[in-house]
Amino acid sequence: MKLQIVQAGNPVLRQRARSLSLAEIASQEIQNLIEAMRTCMREAPGVGLAAPQVGLSLQLAVIEDRAEYHTDVLANQLRERERLPVPFHVIINPTLTALTDEKVDFFEGCLSLPGFSALVSRARSVRVECLNEQGKKKAIEASGWYARILQHEIDHLHGGLYIDRMNSRTFTSAENWAAFWKGKPVSEIRKTLDLGVD
Repeated sequence: MKLQIVQAGNPVLRQRARSLSLAEIASQEIQNLIEAMRTCMREAPGVGLAAPQVGLSLQLAVIEDRAEYHTDVLANQLRERERLPVPFHVIINPTLTALTDEKVDFFEGCLSLPGFSALVSRARSVRVECLNEQGKKKAIEASGWYARILQHEIDHLHGGLYIDRMNSRTFTSAENWAAFWKGKPVSEIRKTLDLGVD
């Protein structure tokens, strides 16, 4: 099964996805979809992919932040983002709760809106209750970059895109992000763009 990532403007990205039953999760169709989504996410490459992004309005997402993706990120940026490798896993029918009022801003992009990014404010720590690919209940507590990935993917399952949450003054092409903002602390970016203090 070869999947195509749908792009912003496709109505499926703006629909609330439907939950999956235990019988559906156990089906060969959904198990094949999970493997196809894993392949699609890695080929993109990305750190998460939600079913609506491949044209299917289902409460299903795959997540993986591989160590090799960190090699071109400066050590101080990895620390600032609290970014560590995350092994491949599946979240189905998730519910998300913020564990803190603390929010952090970082640039986010999306495979359904390639070539752009913007600063997005997200909860620093979250708890996600969901089912795994075997239909078993699991709870995830995450902070830093992993928490951001979870929030981004769960937004997709509710018909949301990062552009709904972005600071629109920071919206930038990938080229200009690399030219002007790459490697700079968020506090410096906020000051340059007159966004006020965190």
